[in-house]
This record gives sequence, structure tokens and C-alpha cells, in this order.
Amino acid sequence: MKDSILHSALRELRALPGSRNLWLIFGAVVALFAVIGPFGTLETLPFLQRLAFWFILHAAAWMTALISAVFGNILLEGVIASMFWRMMIGSLVAAVPIGAIIQTIRYLWFGHIPTGTTLFGEMLATLPLCAIFCVISYLAMSSNGDPTIQSDADPAAIPFTPTTSASPEPALLGCPLMARLKPENRGALCFMSVEDHYTHVKTRRGRELVLLRFADAIRETGNVDGLQVHRSHWVARDFVTGVNRTGGKTTLVLADGAEIPVSRPYIAQVRALFQSQS
Repeated sequence: MKDSILHSALRELRALPGSRNLWLIFGAVVALFAVIGPFGTLETLPFLQRLAFWFILHAAAWMTALISAVFGNILLEGVIASMFWRMMIGSLVAAVPIGAIIQTIRYLWFGHIPTGTTLFGEMLATLPLCAIFCVISYLAMSSNGDPTIQSDADPAAIPFTPTTSASPEPALLGCPLMARLKPENRGALCFMSVEDHYTHVKTRRGRELVLLRFADAIRETGNVDGLQVHRSHWVARDFVTGVNRTGGKTTLVLADGAEIPVSRPYIAQVRALFQSQS
């Protein structure tokens, strides 16, 4: 279980560096702090030192908040339905280590000895920043850095351009949903789930949040061999590795180690399809 959580966290974290918007916002914030020099740094540090100071401080704070948000999203998945609020809780928890990190950097840079009062004040002051970090990381994970998430447009009107000159893999043919995804995320469909007003789509090549009703997303799976197993979950048949029945509850074990629940109306169909794996 711990290996599965760590694997999922590492997978999400590897996706974040590819977010163009994440880096643009980070660079803009560091540049802004370096220019205006808040908290007395304008008077005490020349520009290059001020730039280095704010770069190090923000890099440490952002990384801590992003890691905490990702782990919060994974650890609270079975408790809180909303991906955004799972990440928000994880990010706000990061205010504790971020406050300590900021106090440590200030001590190393300026010689200011931290106290319990200054540390507590730093943690409180960091809470709004952690909330902002959460929003940024949520948007980055939702659209892999592209703020334009496809809406309920007609998928036939959205051009489907393969990522290479070669013919698209067979798994992409006959699946209109692929036209809604970024080219780098188009691959064999694995599973879909409801995330607030979005549909969370996972393929063999990535994951993305699409602003689309779940029922419409299922319809757009086309000829992909899969089925709905819960009001909030759809799974491709070849992505299922096993069936678990514990305490009267049935779950499907997926190829990435995750488990999704099977609700009562779908149990008979699931048993018929996956009885050889039970």
C-alpha cells in the first residue's frame, strides 16, 4: 500500500515540471519580489543577492507545498471526493514546514535567530501562500500546464492531430473522447472518474481533467472495451487486474495498483466480465 501511494505521488510530481504555466508563474513571482524587495530586502540586499534570496526561498516553499498537496490528494482520496479540497488540505498542512524553512533561510542569510513567536507568526502568514500554491498545482495537474481545458464542444469539430507522423495506435481509433485531450495525453484509455464538474480521464500516456459531463464522456469512449462500475467511475477492461470482495464490498484492482469501488447495480456485470480474475 505504501509503495502504491509513493508510486502515485512520484507520478504526479513528475508531471508538474512539464507545466509551462507553473514555471511562468513561479518566475513572475520571484522577479516581482526581487524588484519590489518586500520585508526590508530592498534596503538590505543589492539586486542580485535579493534575486537569489527570493529564488531560494520561493523554490523551497513552492516545492514543499506542491509535494504536500500531491500527497494530500492521494492520501485523502477515499475520504474527500473533491480533488481540489484534498490538495488544499495537503497544501495548508505544508504551512508548518514552510514556516520553519523560511525562518531557517532568514537565519542563514541575515543571522535572525528564530523564536517560537516568529515561527508561529511565519506559519500563519504562510497559509494564504499555501492556498495559492494549491490552486497553481491543481491547475497544473488538471491540464498539464494548459489553462484551456476543453469544454462541451462537439468533439467532431475538434481536430485530432497525432503526435507523430505515424498512424495513430488502434486504441485511439473510434474513441471521440481522445479529441478532447492534449496530444501528449492521447493514448489507450484506462479509466475515468468524476471530479467536481469535470471528468478525470487517465490514459496510458497521461491524465487530464475535461470539462464534460460524465455520461457524455462515457458515450464518447466509443468502441473502447470498458464499462461503468460506479456512478463516478468507468474503467477499461484491460486495465483491470483483479476483483476484491471484502466485508460485502466489491472493488476492482487496477493496473497502477489503485482500487475503485463497484456499486450494487453493476456487481453482476462486473462478476460476469471478470470472474476469471476473482
